Amino acid sequence: MKMDYKKDFKSLYLPKSTPELIQVPLMRFAVIEGSGDPNGPEFAEATEALYSLSYAIKMSYKGDDVPVGYHEYTVFPLEGEWDLVDYTKGNKDKSNFKYQLMIRQPDFVTEEVFQLFLEKVKKKKPNAHLDRIQLISIEEGLCCQMLHLGSYDDEPESFAKMVAFVESNQKKRASLCHREIYLSDPRKTETSKLKTVLRFKVV
Repeated sequence: MKMDYKKDFKSLYLPKSTPELIQVPLMRFAVIEGSGDPNGPEFAEATEALYSLSYAIKMSYKGDDVPVGYHEYTVFPLEGEWDLVDYTKGNKDKSNFKYQLMIRQPDFVTEEVFQLFLEKVKKKKPNAHLDRIQLISIEEGLCCQMLHLGSYDDEPESFAKMVAFVESNQKKRASLCHREIYLSDPRKTETSKLKTVLRFKVV
């Protein structure tokens, strides 16, 4: 049976359009760290590198190196963990953004599997950013999240609702760092219909 994150992990990837608290478990990701304007070429190339690796692993059942424990699945969506390089400059200057760009990997993707397919992709689809990818396990723990509909530039309105919700539950936002999960392709989706999961840690 094919694993589909929209069905099997619905609470993590298809949340409500109102804030909620959720316990986010330990998960494995292919990650690239970077900084700068996400509208620039470096960000696009890093994204392409992550997808190239992720789809190579997904399609591995057609080759000679099928990973132990492999099962059919839908490739997880692109995610970004966002922070600022210099807090004194604020978030208006997009060149001040710092990020961890990532795609979740199935549990059968061990470090050995990761390295094997990383080398295969380097030969088949060369991309300088492939050398920057790492396999990392991340446990976010207690978080607040909600589904944001519309432009990325309007996200502050959703974050304001999330902060108010957290405070009404006698909690507080852990830091200015936050996660975005991109459920829509901005190249093919009207801005007003973009779906993005917003999430930040809570204490």
